Amino acid sequence: MFRNIVSIIGVRYLVAFLNLLLIFINSKTLGREGMGLVGVIYASANLAVIFNSVLCGNTIVYFMNRYNLRYVFYPAYIWAFVGSAVACMPAFFFDMLPEGYEVIVFGLAVLISLVTANSSMLLGKDNVKGFNLVFILQGVLTFLLLLFLYFIVDYKTVAGYLAGLFAAHVIAYIYSVVLLFPYLGKKNNASVGKPFSNVLKEMFLYGLWSSMDNLAEGLTTRLNYFLIHSSGGYGNVGLLDSGTKMSESVWHVSNSISHIEHNSVSKTTDRREQKRVTLQLFKLTYCALIVITALVASVPEWFFTKYLLNLEFTGIRDVIIGLSPGIVALGSNRILSHYYIGSGRVKWSTFCSVFGLVTLLIAGLFLIPAYGVFGAAVTSSIAYICMLAFSVVVFMKQTGTLFREFIPSKDDWNELVKKVCRYCHGD
Repeated sequence: MFRNIVSIIGVRYLVAFLNLLLIFINSKTLGREGMGLVGVIYASANLAVIFNSVLCGNTIVYFMNRYNLRYVFYPAYIWAFVGSAVACMPAFFFDMLPEGYEVIVFGLAVLISLVTANSSMLLGKDNVKGFNLVFILQGVLTFLLLLFLYFIVDYKTVAGYLAGLFAAHVIAYIYSVVLLFPYLGKKNNASVGKPFSNVLKEMFLYGLWSSMDNLAEGLTTRLNYFLIHSSGGYGNVGLLDSGTKMSESVWHVSNSISHIEHNSVSKTTDRREQKRVTLQLFKLTYCALIVITALVASVPEWFFTKYLLNLEFTGIRDVIIGLSPGIVALGSNRILSHYYIGSGRVKWSTFCSVFGLVTLLIAGLFLIPAYGVFGAAVTSSIAYICMLAFSVVVFMKQTGTLFREFIPSKDDWNELVKKVCRYCHGD
């Protein structure tokens, strides 16, 4: 498990580094307004992708260990189109989508959902190498294609950015299908004797809770984009988006660990083992997040505006500092959230995300009009901290965990050192 965690974290930070370079390149190429428009387009598509997780996300990993792969493959593919349409329609009618980009948002949502579904199936089959390769392909191709479009073709527009994004995801999708194809022909006796309709109903009910959870969390992390846009335009969205993406690069640690944790927890019904794995990974996660977030927050403002971005992005360090406590909190919370999802108690993760969304709306009502972009960053932090507090309290009650068990001990440190030594020696 430790080797898988290290490999996924390594891959994600390779891609994160390229994404960070793209933020700098995009800021100079598209400007603050262009970055804001791109941020809203991607956030809109991502919310649809989150809604599609009813059958395209964690549901796949959970049910692949119980039924034939084909039982989850076909519903996921159909739902990628249906779910994207259902998710985009309310946004269209409430005029939340950027004008003229409605079809782009829908197409991007479908494409990302399909790649996500294929990646989840690969991870569910313990094909961590294939899972990593698809992720690398998305990041590297996006980076290279945008460099080509910007500096070789001289296509320095939002349309150029979207063209590179689509092309990279299409190629990643084709490659993921090639990796997944050998598994589709294999049969699993666990599915014999159970009608497909019953399995589909079971998947949908499980996925509905999971999707509500993901959608509520997605709104909590991105609703500020729409609130800021309504009061300050795409320029303020661009500043918030740049600071948010730099801060959220830290989450590659927690996202990588949570993928492995979810897979481990979902494969056992032993509550004590589920608790042990969760606590171990939770402590590892928040210690790593604190260190990395502190490093990001310590970068001075002049370094961003003079070397990395430009003067249009003055105030970005305030955004990063305002987000920092929340970045640690939500990244840590994802470990507890995946414990609930992997153990089949997804409703508690959903309640947590809804609680965070309500907190965001209440805090944002006061802070965003008064403090603008910085207020939006602080609003997110407040919501994330409340979510973590909710998850910790529920976890303690359900598992009988004492608060001191969340604090790293000497034994935890010794165990980590042993795992690092074994990894370095190839054991």
